[in-house]
Amino acid sequence: MAKYDPLRDHLRSSGQPRVAMTFDQIAALVGPLPRSAFEYQAWWANEAEPRTNVQKIAWMSAGYIVERLSMPTRTVTFIKRR
Repeated sequence: MAKYDPLRDHLRSSGQPRVAMTFDQIAALVGPLPRSAFEYQAWWANEAEPRTNVQKIAWMSAGYIVERLSMPTRTVTFIKRR
């Protein structure tokens, strides 16, 4: 099992068009987030490349993209892709 598989599974099973989560809620699923998740908005990017960003692969393979990110409040909102 890859580190971010629990996030993928959580999003898939939610059945919701929009899922808002705190960084702490994500960490409860996958373990501690790396420092870069707290420091760089790019960590949360939906870009197709590079394919090495395993966190992005998790939410995109669940059919979601990041719609909104707040670094100050440490929250992220995923939205179902159409």
